[in-house]
This record gives sequence, C-alpha cells and structure tokens, in this order.
Amino acid sequence: MNLQAFKEFFRSGQIGGILLMVCVAISLIIANSGFASGFSSFLTRDFGTPYTISAWINDALMAIFFLLVGLEIKRELVEGELSSLKKATLPVVAALGGMLIPAFIYFLLNKDAATVSGWGIPMATDIAFALAIIAMLGRSVPSSLKIFLAALAIVDDLGAILVIAVFYTNEVNLNYLLMAGGVTAFLVALNFFNVKSLYFYLIPGILLWYLIHHSGIHATIAGVLLALTIPTNISNAPSPLEKLEHLLNGPVNYFIMPLFALANTNITFQKEMIGGLSSPLGLGIIAGLFAGKAIGVTLFSWLAVKFKLGTLPSGSGWKHIIGLGMLAGIGFTMSIFIALLSFDDKMHITEAKFAILCASVISGLAGFIYLKSIRKTVKP
Repeated sequence: MNLQAFKEFFRSGQIGGILLMVCVAISLIIANSGFASGFSSFLTRDFGTPYTISAWINDALMAIFFLLVGLEIKRELVEGELSSLKKATLPVVAALGGMLIPAFIYFLLNKDAATVSGWGIPMATDIAFALAIIAMLGRSVPSSLKIFLAALAIVDDLGAILVIAVFYTNEVNLNYLLMAGGVTAFLVALNFFNVKSLYFYLIPGILLWYLIHHSGIHATIAGVLLALTIPTNISNAPSPLEKLEHLLNGPVNYFIMPLFALANTNITFQKEMIGGLSSPLGLGIIAGLFAGKAIGVTLFSWLAVKFKLGTLPSGSGWKHIIGLGMLAGIGFTMSIFIALLSFDDKMHITEAKFAILCASVISGLAGFIYLKSIRKTVKP
C-alpha cells in the first residue's frame, strides 16, 4: 500500500471511528427519550417522492460509501497489499475464514428458524471502528498488523458486497440490468482509452446508480462498479482514483457513515430484547461475530502459513492474529446494512441491531484489552 495513502486512510478511519461511536451514542439516547417518535417519523418522511429520508441515506449516500470502498479495493489490487499473490494470500485467506466460519455458526443456530436469511450479518467487519480501536493501541501492536487489518477488512468488504449482490437481491429487471451493463461497458471503454477526467466517470456513474436501483440489485453495488472503472497507476503521480479517494475520505468518514449510524442505531430498549440475545438470531450474530471471526481469521491464517502460502506480518505472532480476529468481530455498519436487507419483520431488524451492537462492543473491548496485554515482540 502506498505509505502516504495508507496514513491518510488510517487517520480518516481513526477519527471517523470515534465520530461513529459518538453518533451511535446520540442515536441510542434519542431512541430512548421523548424524541424517539419524532425522530422515527422524520426518517420515514418522503423527501423527493417516492424516497424517504431513510431510503436516501441507505440507498444513495451508502452508494458513495461503497464507491470509496471500491476505490480502496482497486488501489490495493493495483499497488497495495493485494497487488501480488505473495502479498495478498494471507489477508485474503484470513478474510475468507472470517466470513465463512461466522456465516456457518449463524446458519447452524438458525437453520430451522425464520431468521436463517440473516446468515450474511456476522460476515462483515467495520473498517472505521476496527481501525479506530487499533489506533488507540498505539505502539502496543506492530504497524504491520495495522496494515494487515486494513487489507483484511477491505477483502471482507468485497466479500460482503458480493454476498449482497448475489444473495440479497430478490427480483431482477433485465431491461434495467442490460442498460446498466451498457453504462458499465462505456465506463470500461473510457478507462481503456485512458480518459482521466473524473467528470466523464461520475456523470455516467449517477445514471448507473439509477439503473442498478431500478434493476432490483441493491443500488450500492453501482458505487463499486464505478470505482473499478476509474483509472489508477503504480507510479507516485496522483491518479484519478487517488484524487477521488482523497476527495471522498472526509465526506464518507465524517458525514455519511456517522449519518448512517445515527439513522440506523435508533434502538428503543425493551425487556424482550435481552431475551432476544439468547434467541437463535441473537446467538447467531453474537457467536458469529465474536467467536466466529476470531476462530475463522486465526484458523485460516494458520493454514495459510502452515502450507507456506503466506507469512505473518513482521514483528507479530499468533497472539496478535487472535487479537486481530477479535477486532474483526466489530461488524457494526456493514452488519446493520445486511440486517436491513435480510428481514422484513421490524422486530427481527431491531433484535439484529441490538445483537450487532452487543457483539461489536464485546469484540472491540476484548480485542483492545487482549492486544494491550501482549508484548509487541512476541515471536510466531
């Protein structure tokens, strides 16, 4: 990963994560105060018919978030930690384990329940929160571990995007999908002919969002498709991709993600929710995120090293990988997003949000305390 780009990405993630925590707290306070009903009514108010304010946040603004994620993925593939087989293998394999094991745990606990469709919820890692926690550890962990976590979380996001596109799409309108394919082909052609002006990509990108939205596939996928067509390079000269990433880092980390948290963490606490944590839904999310992530990341990393497919980050040992697996259990933003797509029942959504919140807090605290107790120079 380009060092300056990583520093900017890490710094924005750190501050953005802290701001996310503040917005989560504000949202929970509002939801459990006299303002709860008014806030809920505000979110469901039409704003440019037929879309509500909540829909604009979850479908339109989050497409910009996914655009930034897509830019980060492409940059890593071209010039960063995923740019070669040797570099990419360990974070890719670790992320795969961190997706498969949590999903499997959730499925086992919910296979006979109406909530089985939420198996994708514990697969996700929240980049901003995870980087914010690891930043608080300072020199207690090697810097290579921070880069490894960023690469793992980016691969994790790519997996979540594919899951949303393939498994959480109910009905596809082929006409809109074909038109979206035409716009994507046009964007690819612009890249092929080395067109560097961002306007030539962003304006068709808005049309792409509209077409994807009406095709039945979740509109946020448009952000990723657009990102993958924007030109970049392996030189030190700023590329269109790096310029756009620089422009989006602030708005996404300081506005869009906090706004998403504010709008989607408005959980009104009820006695039944405590019982919901022991339901298949609650247990599946908590066990998947907290235990599944740590087991999956550690086990698959061990297999990759055992079969000489990759090596541990410099200066780190297996205890560090276990702690990093715990931090990967902070699912928050992406997990809530998948929960919204998984269920129609409002109570299921509320219980899922509460379980995600509990699992993320447990994972964050456990990972922080565990890694803080480990010496930086632990040997593999």
